[in-house]
Amino acid sequence: MEMLRGLVAAPFTPMHDNGDVNITQIKPYYQMLKRNGVIGAFICGSTGEGVSLTVEEKKSIAKEWVTCAEDNPDFKIILLLSGNSIRENKNLAIYAAEIGVDAVSFAAPSYFKPGSIQMLADCCAELAAAVPSLPFYYYHIPVLTGVHFQMIDLLKAVDGRIENFAGIKYTHEDFMDYLSCLRYKNGAYDMLWGRDENMLSAWVLGAKGAVGSTYNYAAPLYHQLIKAYEENNLEEARKWQQQSIDMIRLLSKYGGISVGKAFMKSIGLDCGKFRMPIGNMTDTNFELFKNDLEQIRFEEYCSK
Repeated sequence: MEMLRGLVAAPFTPMHDNGDVNITQIKPYYQMLKRNGVIGAFICGSTGEGVSLTVEEKKSIAKEWVTCAEDNPDFKIILLLSGNSIRENKNLAIYAAEIGVDAVSFAAPSYFKPGSIQMLADCCAELAAAVPSLPFYYYHIPVLTGVHFQMIDLLKAVDGRIENFAGIKYTHEDFMDYLSCLRYKNGAYDMLWGRDENMLSAWVLGAKGAVGSTYNYAAPLYHQLIKAYEENNLEEARKWQQQSIDMIRLLSKYGGISVGKAFMKSIGLDCGKFRMPIGNMTDTNFELFKNDLEQIRFEEYCSK
């Protein structure tokens, strides 16, 4: 299976004022990502409010992304099968294969959690078997799922068992585990880094591909970071990583994940608001937020 190399954005799901999905914004969204050198979209994930979407909404979103990218085989669409129902996820995976999604991903159920690495591997096997033609990624994000197994143990449990197991979207800070996964079976699995604020550390270990929310609105920043690292200009790479950190700190300052849509609005792509129970930025705070963007020189490295 093909290893992904470069930046994969985790898109926001555009919403109308009434909370309905705004499908018409997906085409300009795709065009913007392509224009900024992003190689794919990890749709209906955490950033895309996947757990707050209905199955039918996920299907319509996936269909539109596939339609937009149908003439660009180099741009990969990965659909997250989020939710606690394995059966529902299986049905969605089959639909994804039918419409031409490039890969599917699965995060551990977060209500009835798998009690062992073997049970997690069984869940992956059940879903992956439903779509044998598609690469299958596990999405490791224990801060949200509450499932804290070592991913090296998952690779050992699925190796030789799940033929289409492509790799892991690794959104955690355990660099010891991450390196072990990168080096397992001489790099047999695609280990996509998922923490934008410490991408440089992952690149040092050997990461080549990453999935993140800030690549939506600041892809040029990370292209510069990667370029500096590859040219062995470590001080320049550190500078860009610090710029990333300064930008990401505005998320916690103004309320968390929903602030990403304020970043999107600032680059001219209005994605509306997040659904409940996520809170949204007030108009007053948006004005303060714009002043902070000037302070961190956002205009110099934002996506256009």
